[in-house]
Amino acid sequence: MKYALVTGASSGIGEAYARLLAEGGHNVVVASNRDGDNRRVAEQLRREYGVRAEPLYADLAEADAAERIHAWCDERQIEVDILVSNAGILHFGLLARTDTAAIDRIVALHCTTPAKLCRLFAADMCRRGGGRILIMSSITAWTPYPTMSLYGATKAFLRNFATSLRLELRDSGVGVTTVFPGAVDTPLYNLTERHRRLLRRTGLMMSPQEVARRGLRAMMRGRARCIPGLAAKIEVLACSLLPACAIRPVMRLPAVRRLLERL
Repeated sequence: MKYALVTGASSGIGEAYARLLAEGGHNVVVASNRDGDNRRVAEQLRREYGVRAEPLYADLAEADAAERIHAWCDERQIEVDILVSNAGILHFGLLARTDTAAIDRIVALHCTTPAKLCRLFAADMCRRGGGRILIMSSITAWTPYPTMSLYGATKAFLRNFATSLRLELRDSGVGVTTVFPGAVDTPLYNLTERHRRLLRRTGLMMSPQEVARRGLRAMMRGRARCIPGLAAKIEVLACSLLPACAIRPVMRLPAVRRLLERL
């Protein structure tokens, strides 16, 4: 039976993807490292949309996570015809003060596991003659951001990886779409409700539902990329044109220097 597999589907953008896919009649595998939330979301999808929804506990930062997810689907005769690689973590901090275990985790979560998932499920899709892959990157993929060196670099990997994979699969019937959101109103940002409302009203922050809606629309239309929101498009354009050294004056601002000292 055909399913959409969504990683990081227990909250935020991943849950929004899962809900929109279920609303569209797709069966969904809800995968994340939050077992209770996986079960909650899966039960809600079954009850609200009448689709099949299976919770799958998986720590996607583990070395063999992709292989175990693929084997789990094989054992249950689940055909994944839509793969949404969404799981991620937002890491702030100076690299020289970052624990090396955190480096292992973010690289595995953003690079190794998505690449392996695409390798395993794309091969199945190619044998069946069709399928869709959506990969979540970020506008940080376009320029170095101090204090986000790990996050931005891993998102840049996803940008290049997805572009290459799309070219490799162009004659196979398998589509690859990359989504590059800016700030999204999720628990990753520790903000007050007042600040969240202000950022949403000004367009500097989008809701998870709107990002997911635009991402899925781009995927279904076979587009290579989606940059949701005017603010994100402007930032990507600016980052593409400005050299990395343009960030240095910002680093010298007193408020920014005080922030860096606390990290």
